[in-house]
Amino acid sequence: MRPTKSPNSPALRRVRRELERWRRMRTYRGAPIPQHIWAAAVAVAQQEGLYHTARALPIDYGALKQHVGAVDRPAGAGARSGFVELRPIALPTCDDCVIEVEGPRSTVRVRLPRVGLPELARLSRAIAGVDA
Repeated sequence: MRPTKSPNSPALRRVRRELERWRRMRTYRGAPIPQHIWAAAVAVAQQEGLYHTARALPIDYGALKQHVGAVDRPAGAGARSGFVELRPIALPTCDDCVIEVEGPRSTVRVRLPRVGLPELARLSRAIAGVDA
């Protein structure tokens, strides 16, 4: 980012005064800088340049760079879209399916190797005499 304004622009002086006032009034030494001050510093850095702004305020260059990067990033970058594609699942197949039908005098067993559930359902309906 190249500086586009004078080294001591009014916007830079205003942010510096706001930051100094906050530093005098903060509750403890390690308190984080409020978001509204970061937003103002980012706006100045976009005009004046990162290095110049970080030195003039003074604030941490790396932290300012992260805040500027967060603003420069498009709103949807890294976010997932609202569209979700659901692919059809392969229904499980029975390796060895056995159907037993017990009658009054005998039991009938039918072995069906590698039959899918839809085919098994159709066969069951056919045996039961149900049309579907």
